[in-house]
Amino acid sequence: MDDSARPRAATSHTATAVLLISGAVIVNAAFAGLGAVFDHPDVLEQPAGEVLASFRDSQQAIVAQFRALAAGAALLAPIAVRLRRLSDSRAMRTAVPVGVLAALVQVVGLSRWPLLVPALARRAADPAQSIAAEETFTALGRVLGTAVGATSGYVLTASWTALAVVALRSTIHPNALVCRLFLGVGSLPTVLIVLGVLVPLGVPGTDTFVGYLVWSAWLIGLAVVLLMRGRVAPGPGRAR
Repeated sequence: MDDSARPRAATSHTATAVLLISGAVIVNAAFAGLGAVFDHPDVLEQPAGEVLASFRDSQQAIVAQFRALAAGAALLAPIAVRLRRLSDSRAMRTAVPVGVLAALVQVVGLSRWPLLVPALARRAADPAQSIAAEETFTALGRVLGTAVGATSGYVLTASWTALAVVALRSTIHPNALVCRLFLGVGSLPTVLIVLGVLVPLGVPGTDTFVGYLVWSAWLIGLAVVLLMRGRVAPGPGRAR
């Protein structure tokens, strides 16, 4: 890398690091907020009528937290695109659409809460409409929540992480042993997130929260790596 390109690379790394940290912080803050005001995700184990009643009790706060959670999930798309600048490897080229799709399906799954659930909660308060509202809420949870947002989101997020680890391990500075080892640790959140697919089946030892907490820590760690290194070596996998 010539001297004139280094400031641009440093600026690019900083912008990417900001996105990585922002995504991790926003998602975890929103998740914690939902746990405080809505007892999420444990509340989802209750009957639909009780969930909707709890939603009505703190609707504004819950909607705000779900919007923040969706916004944090959406940041995976620009993160995937920006990391593409670090590598021209096949793994990274594949990672971009996978990351964008992971962001999309999670946003779609989460958006049902601010967009669709408020109306269902109002209908559920009416005895004449409560059964239909509860059935619709349950169906939305199965399709948009479990199938789209959770299962597809977990698999795609884990796939993006694995692809990014493979690509970045071949582009990080060859003397930065700590950085290379750190990127290798990305396999841990990958496995934990994939195991999240088994949570709806009640498989012991699976915990979505732990998986995403470790993944968030990995994102922040990757941001620190980018900020500390300031550049990547012009190795065989790097975009020139």
